[in-house]
Amino acid sequence: MSTAKSWFVYLIECIDGSVYTGIAIDVAARYAAHAAGKGARYTRSHPPLRLLATEAHPDRAAASRAEHRIKQLKPAEKRAYAARLRGDHSP
Repeated sequence: MSTAKSWFVYLIECIDGSVYTGIAIDVAARYAAHAAGKGARYTRSHPPLRLLATEAHPDRAAASRAEHRIKQLKPAEKRAYAARLRGDHSP
């Protein structure tokens, strides 16, 4: 039996409309930390509004690569990516 846990990339919409991207094993706990002002420096000054999407990865390295790739996207592209992850097919 393997004790390896999946890592997740998550996208958060902030109250100013920006999109924050991060990685975590426990997305709910990490989101709660961001919401409480104890997360990343960015979300302390851009409080989260809602979790847009999550994407599972087999390990931290894969999640970090995906996070880097997503961070290179423009905000509209990040939103479109999140919509695809959620299964939204509307334009």
